Amino acid sequence: MLQKLQGHWGFTRLPFGRDLAPAMLHRHAAHNEAVARITWTVTEHALGVVTGEVGAGKTVAVRAALAALDPVRHVVIYLGNPAVGARGIHFAIVTALGQAPRFHTAALIPQAADALAGEHAERGRTPVLVIDEAHLLSHAQLEAVRMLTNHEMDSRSPFACLLVGQPTLRRRIKFGELAALDQRIAVRYQLTGMALEETASYVKHHLKLAGRTDTLFSDDAITLIHRTSRGYPRMVNNLASQALIAALTEGKAIVDESSTRTAVTEVTTE
Repeated sequence: MLQKLQGHWGFTRLPFGRDLAPAMLHRHAAHNEAVARITWTVTEHALGVVTGEVGAGKTVAVRAALAALDPVRHVVIYLGNPAVGARGIHFAIVTALGQAPRFHTAALIPQAADALAGEHAERGRTPVLVIDEAHLLSHAQLEAVRMLTNHEMDSRSPFACLLVGQPTLRRRIKFGELAALDQRIAVRYQLTGMALEETASYVKHHLKLAGRTDTLFSDDAITLIHRTSRGYPRMVNNLASQALIAALTEGKAIVDESSTRTAVTEVTTE
């Protein structure tokens, strides 16, 4: 089906995929703002929180911001699975910075803090700790992150930390028991969906990358995709891909509203 789809529409590659280089990403307003906030967090060695609904483009924005960093001056520590416990966070830090983690947790915790400080002071590189799916972090893990930011009596931190997750993360941090962590957050940003014009530009951008610069989706189709997806890129991708398949099956030359309604039914019906 994929080869048939590509051949029928004359694509040089399949559009709406996830395998785009950072330079090829569509840069709508929310994406640009998120990248700017992340970059500032890294530059200032701060603690930042980026949240958004599923499919809002959080990880894409993080990837774009990190790709622009100088690898000589930065080292990225990425944790994509928070189900590792508080010890797992310290273990990942120490391992990423080239050390052998100590067995006992009481020794591992200061080892992680020392490794972060040493990377900056001795090697001149800023560690950038990125914890994805951070809304799943336990209270103990969030406290572990806070304790790592306690450096030399609250002087400039040797590393930057970014918590990325769904909106529940923002609400959890506001709980009174996490007030100390909340007060340390220097950057907060909530990714929103694209506007209608941005959704249209997003679809055209991906089609252009696939070799089609002409009008392939009708205005009504774009409007329906936008309304159903609420402008969230991942859902736009899913709906546009299914609409292309529906239009192909129906033998149409463009993707119209009817084909898009078929796609909406297929994507949103459980």
